[in-house]
Amino acid sequence: MSRRGAPMTRRAVRWLDERSATAPLLRKTLRYLFPDHWSFLLGEVALYAFMVLVATGIYLTFFFVDSTREVVFRGDYYPALYGQRMSEAYASVLHLSLAVRAGLLIRQTHHWAANVFLAAIVLHLFRVFFTGAYRKPRELTYWLGVTMLMLSLLEAYIGYSLVDDLMSGMGLVIGYSVGLSLPFVGQNLMNWLFDGMFPGSPKLWPRMYIAHVLIFPILIGLLLGAHLLLVAMRHHTQFRRKKAQSERTIVGIPAFPGQAPRSLGLMVGTAGVLFLIGGLVQINPIWLWGPFHTYSSTNGAQPDWYLGWLIGALRLVPSFDLTIGHYTLLPNPFWGGAAFPLVVFGFLYFWPWLERRFTGDQAFHNLLDRPRDAPVRTGIGVAMVSWVFLVFLAGASDRVDVTLGIGYAPQIWVYRVVVWVLPVVFGLVAWWTCKELQAGELVLRDRHEAEQEARLTRMRHGAERPGDPDALES
Repeated sequence: MSRRGAPMTRRAVRWLDERSATAPLLRKTLRYLFPDHWSFLLGEVALYAFMVLVATGIYLTFFFVDSTREVVFRGDYYPALYGQRMSEAYASVLHLSLAVRAGLLIRQTHHWAANVFLAAIVLHLFRVFFTGAYRKPRELTYWLGVTMLMLSLLEAYIGYSLVDDLMSGMGLVIGYSVGLSLPFVGQNLMNWLFDGMFPGSPKLWPRMYIAHVLIFPILIGLLLGAHLLLVAMRHHTQFRRKKAQSERTIVGIPAFPGQAPRSLGLMVGTAGVLFLIGGLVQINPIWLWGPFHTYSSTNGAQPDWYLGWLIGALRLVPSFDLTIGHYTLLPNPFWGGAAFPLVVFGFLYFWPWLERRFTGDQAFHNLLDRPRDAPVRTGIGVAMVSWVFLVFLAGASDRVDVTLGIGYAPQIWVYRVVVWVLPVVFGLVAWWTCKELQAGELVLRDRHEAEQEARLTRMRHGAERPGDPDALES
């Protein structure tokens, strides 16, 4: 900067500070220390994917029609769909994908961004859980993140259903059936949401549309803002770099000029990669599925990956209902579609309290654990993750049947056994591995201390000169 430019900058900063008193806050912000570890970038990837979701979603709202009014398609996709009857919503997405300039690019980027957003949240959750980042005083930050994941799943499901193609329509039927299975309130709740029995009234699509483009994005944005605010107020956790580092020591790189360029580069890179795969990698080609009709179905249909664990749970539950006399208290879809996700999210919400209750640990924690440092937590976490993952694999049984010819029913019976046996085995193996790693570190530490003590003994007897590089080998 020139000599003339520097005083001008100082005068501008002084003028702003005199009228807003922001200099102390700005100085504190610029000196804020960020942890220098790649795993902390997972949360930032989720943030930037959400920004891409909002930007592309705004573009898509200009062309989407939230109506199930039946129309005859006269678009450019010959001969498969030309002249077919379909909802106005599905026809508008076809028009967007096939006729609007950059429409397919933006729609696919939006879809990929949703997948990356959820994947980044899940991986970030893994890092938080296995390192103990949820412990006091960050329980509220953790709960906000888990709530954001749950709302994001609902938001993605509604966006997936709005298209009204054959597969999304089938997903909506499944969701309606799961809602009906809720005890006592299911029927009334679904009648209120759908404004009647399935497929509902024309009011359903405007309701889902408002929820998808307004209500859920605002809720997720508020949770995201509160989550980031709490992170800034309580400061980031950090991995221990040396034994002498205490819970009160903050180590990292400053916001400027260290973290800011990295974060901006990650933002541009995330957006660039999402637009790149949105333009080059096809996802959800709705013109191949066709419009949804209540009398139509297909074999081997699969939702996006983030709903695969719920489909797997629905398929694994045997065919039985919990009845009292002639009254069905809990229909079959309840166990896989409602009880299973309630157990998973209940575990996530209650785990910080459970760990504190059984360990008696009430201390503040700013330093993270390595997974090996907490064998019980790691073992339970591995068991839970493997349980959900095996159920997720069971959701692809029909695709395995269609692709590889392995019978669907035998697969389901095998999964019904392994989903209870393998998680226990994996959890015990993880616990034992952590114990062995701890024992190995203890042996190495004792050996190192013995070597140092022997070296000091030789130095005291004059057998070795201080600083001799070959002393330990002599």
